[in-house]
Amino acid sequence: MNVFHAQSPLNEHLTELKANAQTIGFVPTMGAIHDGHLSLLQQALKENDTVVMSIFVNPTQFNNREDLEKYPRTFERDAALVHGLSDKIIIYAPTVEDVYGKTPVSQKFDYDGLENEMEGSNRPGHFDGVGTIVKKLFEIVQPDRAYFGEKDFQQLQIIRKMVDKNHMNIEIIGCPIFRQPDGLAMSSRNERLSSESKIQAAAIFRILSEARKLFASHSISSIIAFVENEFKKLPAFQLEYFVIADEATLKSSTVKENGKKYRGFAVAHINGVRLIDNIALN
Repeated sequence: MNVFHAQSPLNEHLTELKANAQTIGFVPTMGAIHDGHLSLLQQALKENDTVVMSIFVNPTQFNNREDLEKYPRTFERDAALVHGLSDKIIIYAPTVEDVYGKTPVSQKFDYDGLENEMEGSNRPGHFDGVGTIVKKLFEIVQPDRAYFGEKDFQQLQIIRKMVDKNHMNIEIIGCPIFRQPDGLAMSSRNERLSSESKIQAAAIFRILSEARKLFASHSISSIIAFVENEFKKLPAFQLEYFVIADEATLKSSTVKENGKKYRGFAVAHINGVRLIDNIALN
């Protein structure tokens, strides 16, 4: 397994592979690798000759400095997990300076309004940071395909928009949410949960699943009221928001329209850890 900490040697290695007509899959991560990441890598390995995985905690997408500092950094463990999966995976684990130079600054992006919904309205500038790092990594790796989990569905749609508007010849592939047996969506932030909190956090998917069952026969307002009431029954949780949105525009919906796909999005805090999840409703 090859590990690179700088662009130049990585580029030399990838240029050689591409000269031999090898296809490159790319899985960008912030580390703290879990089974969800491994599922992305497995799909990428099936569809490409070589896979690059980045491990980089991107400072420009954090609104909260404390959240950035607390983000788990487990490189040795991550590398061992990836090495156990396949020797066809290349790890790119750069320094902040290697990616940004001396000053990490976000580029401004226009995602046709996708950035103003949900996470965008709650975390100003977050998606400028996401777009900046993903665009930089795409320019460095120049992959044929890139893989993202649907747990961060808004991010997935925004990256698709960024690639389209910048005319980047990269296929963006969304992969199903990888869940624990109890339904909890796999996330690097789960590392910060206590054993008890992990058990309690499974309630998020349980409530979302109930909302999906109600969707065919109930109004959007009644489903939102149901979800909010269910979280009120759980004293360990603080519900930040639950919305039902059009998958294409990400705009919150109040009335169901024929021909549109809807998804329920939830963000909840448990013992100081912010968890996100979503579910397709129809």
